[in-house]
Amino acid sequence: MSRSEVVLVLGATGNQGGATARHLLARGRRVHALVRDAGKPEAKELARLGAVLIEGDLDAPASLRAAMTGVDGVFSVQPLAWEEETLAAEVRRGRSVADIAAETGVGHLVYSSVGGAERETGIDHFESKAEVERHIAALGLPATLLRPVFFMNNLLHYATPPAGEDRVLALPVDPAKPMQMIAADDIGFFAATAFEDREGLLGQALEIAGDELTFPEVAASYERVTGVPTRFEPKPIEDRMFEWFAESGYAADVAGLRSRYPGLTRFEDFLRENL
Repeated sequence: MSRSEVVLVLGATGNQGGATARHLLARGRRVHALVRDAGKPEAKELARLGAVLIEGDLDAPASLRAAMTGVDGVFSVQPLAWEEETLAAEVRRGRSVADIAAETGVGHLVYSSVGGAERETGIDHFESKAEVERHIAALGLPATLLRPVFFMNNLLHYATPPAGEDRVLALPVDPAKPMQMIAADDIGFFAATAFEDREGLLGQALEIAGDELTFPEVAASYERVTGVPTRFEPKPIEDRMFEWFAESGYAADVAGLRSRYPGLTRFEDFLRENL
């Protein structure tokens, strides 16, 4: 087996890693899926689809080194972090993956970061990814940075309103300002595309989105899909992330991306597929 046939996918039983593995397998690529527990249903499903399960841990460098040896591509994603301790762990893990990729001669690292990471947002869990991005650049790794925007999947939280009540989307956002969004499955599409179109996307940083809606429009989509009366209620904007959303927010070229990749998921279609 040559290096060029194998992509190692980290976080393979999660939303982004799982989507990346499935898209790669659908395109005929050889996938090694890093999992902590090969007995998990999600891991077994990847194996059924053709992935080779590799047991390992982001906190065990020896297991990462063994998993990366002989592969050409690595998809790197770390668990979402909020608190000081988990943010430090995210940076440590992201840096470790990059270090070992450099050490083992990985030909293409695709790192899933966040939209706006390059813009000094002051948002802790954006700045952690920016630090990993800077480390990748300092190592001179052959890499593609994907910067996904707000996850549509986050809005499934509102799928089931209290019995007999209207659905209320109460969020601290400006009702007039559109929010760029992406389905987790489309992150996998972009990651697989980065490996497939190495010549075109190597060395690039790409902010990725599939749709752009205000939250009153999100509420209207929910009502059309479910038939349940749905309204948006703005809450006071206090958290730094929501301040940034109101000040500037994500800056993906949604129209350009949809022109180039017309199959990207729109939010209303996402609801129909997932509810």
